[in-house]
Amino acid sequence: MVDKDVPIAMGTGEEEEFEEKETPTESMLTDIVNTIKEKQEELGKSLSEYTMSFQKPLVDIMETDDSIMVITDLPGVKKENVDVDISEDTIEIVAKFDEEIEEEGANYLRKERSYGETRRSMVLPAKIDVKKAKAKFKDSVLTVDLPKIMEAKHKVEIK
Repeated sequence: MVDKDVPIAMGTGEEEEFEEKETPTESMLTDIVNTIKEKQEELGKSLSEYTMSFQKPLVDIMETDDSIMVITDLPGVKKENVDVDISEDTIEIVAKFDEEIEEEGANYLRKERSYGETRRSMVLPAKIDVKKAKAKFKDSVLTVDLPKIMEAKHKVEIK
């Protein structure tokens, strides 16, 4: 550790302390900059929440040698309010959330849960056999099993 020299002020005690004061213009500019920073943070949080809502419902996609499995949590959704549309290489999940009845005289302190309709469309990593696809909905979890199309391989003889 290196010792540093620290200057010691020796005075009579009559010296005036030097304080750097902001001019009114500098103070106003500091306030403006601080306000802009606060608003940027608020906007960033709002945009983050807004863009996250487009990603709902959140999904897990797993792939095995012979199938692709899509698992989605849909809390508060009834089975009859879920639609799954598939093609050879895409899946679209649509869920309708019923809005709960509001209590009379109650004031919301925070309201974050989604109501209405949400949809998610994804391109799958392999072609699937649409006719063999299966879906089940249990305990608010949608599980879709998508068997892959198994292409027959033909061995070519080399001469």
